[in-house]
Amino acid sequence: MHPDTHLPLHHLRSADLQRRASEFRLCRQPRRSPREALRVRLGWALVELGLHVLPNRRGLPASSTPRTA
Repeated sequence: MHPDTHLPLHHLRSADLQRRASEFRLCRQPRRSPREALRVRLGWALVELGLHVLPNRRGLPASSTPRTA
């Protein structure tokens, strides 16, 4: 196929695929209830709080790290 015809066909196909992908994303948006949205926000706030509460382990010798299992 000649490059002058291939490039416009590529642009058309690309635009079509992008349009179909955006339509798919719009119809697949999760519908969250206000209660569920609040649970998600609270959960992430607790994760962030936990990360702030944990001590910074940089600079500690390897022997002072707790053993797991």
